[in-house]
Amino acid sequence: MPIATPEVYNEMLDRAKAGKFAYPAINVTSSQTLNAALRGFAEAESDGIVQISTGGAEFLGGQYSKDMVTGAVALAEFAHIVAEKYPVNIALHTDHCPKDKLDGYVRPLLALSRKRVEAGPDPLFQSHMWDGSAETLADNLEIAQELLEQARAAKIILEVEITPTGGEEDGVSHEINDSLYTTVEDAIRTAEALGLGEKGRYLLAASFGNVHGVYKPGNVVLRPELLKELADGVSAKFGKAAPFDFVFHGGSGSTEQEILTALENGVVKMNIDTDTQYAFTRPVADHMFKNYDGVLKVDGEVGDKKTYDPRTWGKLAESSMAARVVEAAQNLRSAGNKIK
Repeated sequence: MPIATPEVYNEMLDRAKAGKFAYPAINVTSSQTLNAALRGFAEAESDGIVQISTGGAEFLGGQYSKDMVTGAVALAEFAHIVAEKYPVNIALHTDHCPKDKLDGYVRPLLALSRKRVEAGPDPLFQSHMWDGSAETLADNLEIAQELLEQARAAKIILEVEITPTGGEEDGVSHEINDSLYTTVEDAIRTAEALGLGEKGRYLLAASFGNVHGVYKPGNVVLRPELLKELADGVSAKFGKAAPFDFVFHGGSGSTEQEILTALENGVVKMNIDTDTQYAFTRPVADHMFKNYDGVLKVDGEVGDKKTYDPRTWGKLAESSMAARVVEAAQNLRSAGNKIK
């Protein structure tokens, strides 16, 4: 199947919301990690989301120019070709983009997709994220309104983060404190500014104690039940049931019960990066340690080409990361739920 059309992406999200499951959103930084993600979704029989952060796009753009738009466009175009060989629907998304990178990342990509749509084809990406969590909520929502209108015109869904996720990702960092919990008032202000679908569809990254990076279960206090409070508060004011499509950020180390509670309360997308990074790198490290004298020209020897050939260890990395994607799809209950 090809990359999801706007219509298919909306159907994916609607099915997840109705079925109380979520799609793993896997960060990729290369054609290898992209193939690993696609393979994992296919093996799990799960539709899914592949996403590129600003740092990932810069890396993809090459270290000579470090151009984020070039990197993101190049991998997206590659994905449009290779995804046709996988029997699942895949949406392309851009991850966290703060205010100082909008003009160098999301706005040019929105403009590019709008030109595509006006000429007849579908947008290059299916959704983009605006991370205004470092701004005041008023400024955050003002920018979100502008971006939502541009996204709607390009048949793209916008993701907004209205309050902070703790930890650090691609240079955006927040302390771990009480500000990591979105309030009902925050959610109501968001609905007032962005509407509840009539101004364009958006995904909402609300905070319930989430933290980016590596941590063990119990080190961070997650309150996924808070999502129900937010939805109920907005529903009571605006008369719309299940008003938001929630996103779960900073999920590494979450317990099974925390994930299930989040699913029951409206999460349709869960970002996964830390765990898949490790899954990709771990077998590479193992290979290098076990084949030290083969991958290096020790004491003037020639080494063993079969062990330092990138395809040798690259296949191990792909297989390991794909298995972690399968595990994520199973945890989020999207496994076996692909659109037929």
